[in-house]
Amino acid sequence: MSILSKARFLMWVAASVLVALPSWAAPGPRGPLVSAEWLRENHGRPEVLVLDASPPPLHAKEHIPGAVAASVMSYGMREMPAAAMERIFQAWGLNAGRKVVLYDQGEPIWATRLYFDLERHGFPLEDLFVLDGGLAKWKAIGGAVTKEPTPAPAPGTFRVSGPKEEMRVRLPEFLAASSDTRSNALVEALNPEWHFGESAFFDRGGHIPYGILLPSIDLYNADRTFKSPEEIRRMLDYLGVKPQQQVLTYCGGGVAAAVPWFAMKHLLGYPKVRLYVESEMEWLRDDRGLPFWTYGAPYLTRQTAWLKTWGGPMMRQFGISNVSIVDVRPADAFAFGHLPFALNVPAEEFRRHLSSPERLAEILAKAGVKASDEAVVVSGAGLDKDSALAFLLLERLGQRRVSVFLDSQEKSMQAGLALADPKKTPASPPKPAAAWAASPREGVLIGSPGETRGAYPKVFVASGKELPARVPEGKVVHVPYTELLDADGSPKAAKDIWKILVKAGVPRYAELVSFSDDPGEAAVGYFVLRLMGFPDVKVMGM
Repeated sequence: MSILSKARFLMWVAASVLVALPSWAAPGPRGPLVSAEWLRENHGRPEVLVLDASPPPLHAKEHIPGAVAASVMSYGMREMPAAAMERIFQAWGLNAGRKVVLYDQGEPIWATRLYFDLERHGFPLEDLFVLDGGLAKWKAIGGAVTKEPTPAPAPGTFRVSGPKEEMRVRLPEFLAASSDTRSNALVEALNPEWHFGESAFFDRGGHIPYGILLPSIDLYNADRTFKSPEEIRRMLDYLGVKPQQQVLTYCGGGVAAAVPWFAMKHLLGYPKVRLYVESEMEWLRDDRGLPFWTYGAPYLTRQTAWLKTWGGPMMRQFGISNVSIVDVRPADAFAFGHLPFALNVPAEEFRRHLSSPERLAEILAKAGVKASDEAVVVSGAGLDKDSALAFLLLERLGQRRVSVFLDSQEKSMQAGLALADPKKTPASPPKPAAAWAASPREGVLIGSPGETRGAYPKVFVASGKELPARVPEGKVVHVPYTELLDADGSPKAAKDIWKILVKAGVPRYAELVSFSDDPGEAAVGYFVLRLMGFPDVKVMGM
């Protein structure tokens, strides 16, 4: 064979090899995902290693032929030395340069968590992939499964370079981040039942304060493949999670949290995403008794103990109270007895000035309400139509912070908060606050269905006892405000409110618009939806 013929032959061989080699998933819109169809075409190649990240019982039940059992449970949530992790990874057959495809049963909390651990220990990302849709998608396209144990692979040569500490967050930093929600987003990957306290992993049900509910299942399509980056980004925008924030994901034990971590970091390319490995397991076990919430925004309600301290005489004496107690009862009821330092702005004033926020601001300032204070609304009956309406309109005016006082006067007295006695302390005109201009917040009150447009379609929540005679076009659900409250005017437990909302058909992703013939009823619905943590809530028809 001539030199020219040999050269042509070698070029033909090289071209044949290149054609035969698999087309590896390249970084791009889908990130490190491979499809079930791709795996079916490349299954069995020696350069492709398939790892089943499912728990051992599920792997034993059925798995992709040749898949190596590689459960995270084999090393658990413990902190292990790099040398021990290296032995585990090598026992699975990991070699640098070998393409590794991770999968589980089809809700890839386990596959994404294994991806996190391999990345953290230095496995090259250009060789690491997740099977989109997992075993469920594999079976859906006719992929074979087996119960036969996979023979132990030849030991791999992958060397652990040392854990990348910057990929995870520790408790002190996580705790600090929870107090700075402008710069940080705490994303919780558990289901609503856990978030609102219906179910509990540990001694308490609920979630870490300011945790943003994003169940891992929300990130998948019906076939368990990941939603598109555009749809995931829309969800995050709706929830208020921004790319420029430090995003910290958590769950109960650090596994499900790997799903939003993977989606945001590797499918969307968010630059600052870290995983709280110990998650609620560590948070709840901490000796300090760290707080745990069931409502999404419990700070919208206040009780006697809080008001007695922060709105009491000592804090006022030192000028650090910053609390305006707004009593919305009629003037005669207020004069008969009221909480110390309370300012009387009857509910009728709020109703009368629904459409004139500037005039309402003047009335509030004249009564002594400071725009820079937290306005605590008191009706004497907890959350009712009067207190909810005042809450709504104060929020709309631009009050710095607004909350509703839930305790009755009787309960306050029993807790040691003495009422102002008009017989001993004759009422004196309140000292007017500095005049403040109303800065109505856009999108709180709307006049018509088409006035605003959220990230998701509108769902109209009828909050009155009866449906109004006229209802807007679109999806309408009926949630009477009375079903959301206990007899004493307190909102029902978060877990019970969640059940009521689900039964009525209130979705988690929607532009929610509360409406009623009575603006107070619509305001109660608005308040409860805000209390539960829904990010896009409005009131229509006032």
